[in-house]
Amino acid sequence: MAVFPPHLRADPAWRGRLIACAAAVVVLWPMLVVSEFKPWILWDWQSLSATGRFLSDFLVPAHGAEFLQMLLRETWQTVAIATAGLTLALLGAIPATFIINEKLSISALGTGRKRPAARLLRQGVRWLLVLLRSVPELVWALLFVRIIGLGPTAGVLAIALTYCGMLGKVYAEILESSDSHATDTLLANGGGRLAALLYGALPESASELMSYTVYRWECAIRGSVVMGFVGAGGLGQRMDESMKMLAGAEVSAMLLVFVALVALADLFSKILRRRLG
Repeated sequence: MAVFPPHLRADPAWRGRLIACAAAVVVLWPMLVVSEFKPWILWDWQSLSATGRFLSDFLVPAHGAEFLQMLLRETWQTVAIATAGLTLALLGAIPATFIINEKLSISALGTGRKRPAARLLRQGVRWLLVLLRSVPELVWALLFVRIIGLGPTAGVLAIALTYCGMLGKVYAEILESSDSHATDTLLANGGGRLAALLYGALPESASELMSYTVYRWECAIRGSVVMGFVGAGGLGQRMDESMKMLAGAEVSAMLLVFVALVALADLFSKILRRRLG
């Protein structure tokens, strides 16, 4: 009787593997049917011809004078939406950070007589930040577009609300996890908690705080482009119009500008970290 090597012998678990594959098909097939997944549509002649025309135009970005003027104007508006939204977010996130911070909260600066009220305030602000960051900026943008109409104002407000919740949470965590040696030294030598915050905790965390803020500004630029697809203005709204017209050259030029914006934001972040480091 011939003896086969181990790798040529029959798999002893073939029945279990076969049953698992059959079960996967039984579970996934109804999901594919419900989701109307039809990949063969991609090979339809009409779809292939439209894709070919779009890709052929995409290889040569649009560079007409009138188009470049529009592109520069919409790019500036996109940066303005992201910057204004982040600035408004900081106006809410910075006070919220001091309130929810356990180690350096504003409530700790006083006499501490209203500790139950302070705890209630801290918890309320913490849940407010959870609510703000739980709703994506795209959903906020859709809501504000319905309320105030099309335009960049909806994008600014959407970024402000979502990023206020994100910045407040992360700022508080950065301050709480920073080295407390300088803060403890100031407090031990009679310094107030506000002085310990300004001259102890903030200098220790300045580089990380600034790096995260610039990263969020970069995310706000990307978010403002996405929100443009729902009518919140900026580069995204123009890109949506070009996509609907299958203007590949215009879409290609806008994507190149978008990549350049993100690269500049990353370079700016590196320069700040180097100066603060």
